[in-house]
Amino acid sequence: MGRLQRRSAGDSAARKRAGGRTARTGARRSSLEKMIGILDLFEEEHLRWTPEQMMARLACPRSTLYRYLRVLVNAGLITSLPDVGYALGPRIAELDYRMRSSDPLISNGRPLLEALAKEIPGIGLLCRYYRGCVLCVHQQAGANGIRSSYERGRAMPIARGAASRVILAYLKPAHLRQLFESQAREFSRVGMGRSFAKVQEHLRQIRRQGHCVTRGEVTPGVIGIAAPVLDSEAAVIGSLSITVPESGANTRRLRSITDRVAFSAQVLTNSMRQGQAGVP
Repeated sequence: MGRLQRRSAGDSAARKRAGGRTARTGARRSSLEKMIGILDLFEEEHLRWTPEQMMARLACPRSTLYRYLRVLVNAGLITSLPDVGYALGPRIAELDYRMRSSDPLISNGRPLLEALAKEIPGIGLLCRYYRGCVLCVHQQAGANGIRSSYERGRAMPIARGAASRVILAYLKPAHLRQLFESQAREFSRVGMGRSFAKVQEHLRQIRRQGHCVTRGEVTPGVIGIAAPVLDSEAAVIGSLSITVPESGANTRRLRSITDRVAFSAQVLTNSMRQGQAGVP
């Protein structure tokens, strides 16, 4: 069973259309927001930037840009490469380690995914909803050699696949409408409907079921099964999902996998709520 491949390299463009990792428009931004916005430049398809490229993209004066860059370099968030430009710095890796050690979604969800991966041949994912995109924060592979290119830190398509779709089903209507208006063609392309009303109807059914099952939307030949992870106010935090080969997944087997995923997501939801209850 081969390696699971990503669908396309256009995910970051979709996030930009959704207003995810881009600077705010139509509002005056503070100096701090502008400086932090430099980090938003480092997308998967453009990981190194020269000062000239930054100035052109940000419409920022040279003196101001170099002042921001000096602060970010000193903090280790970016690093200067001779004759190349700027890239993300070592502090990012340090913060990633700390997040893996402290994020309750990961610490509570990892054992659940490990148990799923032992029982079910496939790839387990924990995803967070983050600034208009769905971000994989943990991946758990079974021992059958299947791999997914959606590794930790990689954003997933907002409208494609069970891990993303089940999150959409639990978003507030105003937020969902904003995403739909920025990516209406993508919503229609995956069969969710051409109008916002149709998209809402599609997502209400997922919400009533409490889970989502998709076939081949991100990768041909696989099935994605996902359930939501909610906080104490029933707001969606993210999703727990598993991707399995379509071959051999008959109706009875699929029902069993879906029940296990939904149960695991509910256990994780309960753990997240208990953790929140202990926060003053």
